[in-house]
Amino acid sequence: MSDQQLTDIKDPHRTLVIITYALFLSGLLIGGLPTIVGLIIAYVKRKDLEGTVYFDHFRFLIRTFWLSLLGAVIGALLSFIGIGFIVIVVVGLWYAVRIIYGFIKVLDKKPVNPTSWLL
Repeated sequence: MSDQQLTDIKDPHRTLVIITYALFLSGLLIGGLPTIVGLIIAYVKRKDLEGTVYFDHFRFLIRTFWLSLLGAVIGALLSFIGIGFIVIVVVGLWYAVRIIYGFIKVLDKKPVNPTSWLL
């Protein structure tokens, strides 16, 4: 193993953010509980990451969760007039794109823009 790979393994902040992204992604695939666990981790540990490239990743994940929950609620309400399913699918795609995008960014040790609407 190279020195860079050893350094990557020893970075607990990066590892925590990767685990949190994995929880968000698995929540999309198997149900919401892993996402809730990831959200709690993001809220509890974000202060520990201040001043690092990973701080904005937790803000990005928290914002993604709340905006997707809002979109799902709006979609559910709109299902009564027949367009809710489309809204829920679009929100689900938006959620997946943001999680995958952020996951790739954290693997590359790059920041994300936590206040953006898309990426």
